[in-house]
Amino acid sequence: LLSGKTFVITGTLPSLSRDQAKDMLEAAGAKVAGSVSKKTDYLLAGSDAGSKLDKAVVFGVIVIDETLLMNMLNP
Repeated sequence: LLSGKTFVITGTLPSLSRDQAKDMLEAAGAKVAGSVSKKTDYLLAGSDAGSKLDKAVVFGVIVIDETLLMNMLNP
């Protein structure tokens, strides 16, 4: 499901560290990038997301939260 998709992680997640989220995404076949671009598929946004969230909205990137991420990882 996530194989070949590009994610960017921003903000503070409720129960995962960014490294944990990155490891889970990479284990599922996704790529985790450091900055948002037109090639980004999803932005995983926690609290205080900041400028990456603004950029994602401009580029039309799908914004998800930790709960949705877990649903995607465990369908």
